[in-house]
Amino acid sequence: MINKSLITCSVILVMAIIFALNICSTTTTKKSTNTATKSHHVSKLIFAKNDAAKYYSFADEALPRNNEKVDRKMRLTLKKHNYKTTQTNLLHSKAEKLFPIIEPILAEYGIPNDFKYLPLVESGLNEGTSPKGARGLWQFMPGTARSYGLKVGKGKDERLNVRKATIAACKYLNELHDEFGSWTLAAAAYNNGSVKLAKAMKTQNKVNYFRMHLNKETGAYVYKLVAMKEIIGKPVKYGYSALYAYQPLPQLLAVN
Repeated sequence: MINKSLITCSVILVMAIIFALNICSTTTTKKSTNTATKSHHVSKLIFAKNDAAKYYSFADEALPRNNEKVDRKMRLTLKKHNYKTTQTNLLHSKAEKLFPIIEPILAEYGIPNDFKYLPLVESGLNEGTSPKGARGLWQFMPGTARSYGLKVGKGKDERLNVRKATIAACKYLNELHDEFGSWTLAAAAYNNGSVKLAKAMKTQNKVNYFRMHLNKETGAYVYKLVAMKEIIGKPVKYGYSALYAYQPLPQLLAVN
């Protein structure tokens, strides 16, 4: 009788232990699953689109203001372009004239509206020729211009045609974005060339513009674009007259 009772108790005890172990195992698994879900990698130097409005941004890719080096570089770039330094409203005047032409074309080709500031950095919205041979608002070299449908030569240069050159720039920028997967990198490649940028990324094993060590011009390029966006959009903040505050075309406000 005693033996049967002992056996029964032993069986109950073993079942209780197994049941307890199953509960612990289930709890552990759930914790591990939750941890795995939350521990996805997020770069400290790129913010999501919803957070971009809180920071300086370009094409919905926000600058990492929590990074001391980036923050200092952005402040210095803005200082170089404020009214006290430049003493001119020329860029604002030209932007007011040319942006209404450029903006709809960017929208048509799916290019972020912020790229309208690229001609401000590339050419100052001038149509002159650089020492290297680049010409027009978008500063196309002859070979690149021809590859994107612009006629250059025999007394004709469509790099000076605002609409045609902007369409060519849109095609080029879309290709660069497809290649690099980032609008900041597409902008950098527009300045430095896709081959050079790809080589730098491979050599440095970096895929983020703000983490890379690039030549002086390209390394400052996106910062200048953001500075143009700031001073054109918020002139009073940087010492310019409120008369020069530029607003995007009404139909583009909903998109951007």
